[in-house]
Amino acid sequence: MIRDIIIAIDGHSGCGKSTTSKLVAEHFNYKYLDSGAMYRAITLYLLRNKISYDNEDAIRNNLKNIIITFKYVEGNQNTFLNNENVEKEIRGDKISNNVSKYSSISIIREHLVSIQKQMGKRKKIVVEGRDITTVVFPDAEIKIFMTADIEVRAKRRFEDMKNNNPEVTYSDVLENLSERDSKDSNRKDSPLRVADEAIVIDTSDLEINEQTHKIIDIIKNKF
Repeated sequence: MIRDIIIAIDGHSGCGKSTTSKLVAEHFNYKYLDSGAMYRAITLYLLRNKISYDNEDAIRNNLKNIIITFKYVEGNQNTFLNNENVEKEIRGDKISNNVSKYSSISIIREHLVSIQKQMGKRKKIVVEGRDITTVVFPDAEIKIFMTADIEVRAKRRFEDMKNNNPEVTYSDVLENLSERDSKDSNRKDSPLRVADEAIVIDTSDLEINEQTHKIIDIIKNKF
């Protein structure tokens, strides 16, 4: 057993962060926090209420009405928005195409970062996202940055999506990932970057079990 720590994992979309983070958390019997799901849930709420990403006053006034929780359903962690299970909806194209615009808003980031910091106070948690190692938990005992070639990431994401969305094309997914990479890396507030002391893992040629064991070994070797 390792001591109580925070395991922070950042990286690009489609490189296996979520699946790997869940498996790492399961291995060490840690809690798991998908910070990206929180941004997706807020995006869903604001879109439902027809609140534009550039209407900061309306966003500020509505944040207090948004309660995001995580519950296990049939063994899988699901995201709940004001007690509604929105796990499937937040993974759809509509949210994927809009989340970067909303997640770049400073008041949204400040709001969620504050919540995430509270969730990590007791440690024993694996947290994944795009600013976890740099902003949310810059003092995390383990910092990982995951990446992969964009063509590989697009192929993985396309394979995941095509059963639920037969109309989606590989080129659509590739274009979406390219846009997200650009927006995430160039936003003014908390851009995606490799943190100091972060260990970079390229998953282009790795299967999920390989990248999971790689991270587990890194943690065990350090602690």
